[in-house]
Amino acid sequence: MKKKATFCNSAISATSRSDEKAVGGNVVSKRLKKKVRRDAPEGVLRFKLDMCSKAGDVVEGLRLYDEARRNGVELNQHHYNVMLYLCSQNGGENGSDLKLICKRGFEIFQQMIIDKVPPNEATFTNAARLASVMEDPEMAFDLVKQMKGFGIMPKLRSYGPPLFGFCKKGMVDKAYEVDAHMIESGVVAEEPELSSLLKISADINNADKVYELLHRLRTSVRQVMESTVRVIEDWFKSEHAAKTGKENWDVIKVKEGVVRGGGGWHGQGWLGHGQWRVARTQMNKKGVCGSCGERLACIDIDPRETENFGISLSKLAFGREVQADFIQFQEWLQQHGPFDAVVDGANVSLINQQTFNFSQLNTVVNRLQDKSPSKKLPLVILHKSRVNGGPAQSPYNKKLLERWKNSGALYATPAGSNDDW
Repeated sequence: MKKKATFCNSAISATSRSDEKAVGGNVVSKRLKKKVRRDAPEGVLRFKLDMCSKAGDVVEGLRLYDEARRNGVELNQHHYNVMLYLCSQNGGENGSDLKLICKRGFEIFQQMIIDKVPPNEATFTNAARLASVMEDPEMAFDLVKQMKGFGIMPKLRSYGPPLFGFCKKGMVDKAYEVDAHMIESGVVAEEPELSSLLKISADINNADKVYELLHRLRTSVRQVMESTVRVIEDWFKSEHAAKTGKENWDVIKVKEGVVRGGGGWHGQGWLGHGQWRVARTQMNKKGVCGSCGERLACIDIDPRETENFGISLSKLAFGREVQADFIQFQEWLQQHGPFDAVVDGANVSLINQQTFNFSQLNTVVNRLQDKSPSKKLPLVILHKSRVNGGPAQSPYNKKLLERWKNSGALYATPAGSNDDW
């Protein structure tokens, strides 16, 4: 070890002038510094532990860890996290191996705290996984809750050990508590988490929770796995599902809920009473169901999502555009809007065209006006140069532009602005 350290120091002092910077000749090249770190005991240990992690070799990892501690090698966050990961992923072939490795894992976690090595999200997640291996979801959840005390935000993977652990044990209330903590932390559950919550909710016949989770699944998952399909089928085939539902409901509230929710979902709970007919089918290209013949509702983003999208887009535009220009557009929009449709004038006018085609643009504008419930012209966005020069000077095109302008449907973006914003 001493020889290696001496060699490294000699190597640093032997750096060529081309690698030195003008700070007294003591700053070595980044490449040499990296080599020194790699050849140091801590760097060698890191490399070997990473190889153990790749191979899943917990026994060799523990041997290297014990050897490093005996030799006084200073362990950092990465070393500890690799060891916790190895212990949480490798339980051995029998129960005694499992307990021994988990015991060593918790000892390593405690040693990390004693050594005052700052933990990160991976540290707590791996420790929670250790608790899960020991079938102790309470401890796993407690570790996740401790993260905020260290200024660390949990990730979705952090919640897996306690949530799946509680679901496996049938501890429904605790599973719901983990779910609530996730939502509070701004973590969005994905299909595995929602499917597990859905199953235990269906198992205890919690119809309201099943309803909530089905719609959470609807909004966040594009296509469900076969295992989730089976959970959903089992619920709708159950006697409890047949007994659940209102016999009378407010039709107006349901219609309002569909509009407010973006179409297809009313949020009024289970409507109807009796046995469900469960069948697997296909939809045709027009969205018509091959089983019942009904057409799928068109789902739009809901008003809250629309507002968030608009705010985000405005922030981006303010960062990229001249602020005065964009504010001017917003003020104009307040005065002349809202519109049922927006036309990117340049894109439409140049489709399959070498030159700017106002007639083509007019065809699209008229068609959109016909489709509009209010029969209002769509908002036509054109760059100022397209409104004042070139083809815009012809009498026919001038008349078109004048019509749109007088109707409050034409906005000409100023010079220096990007009409896409």
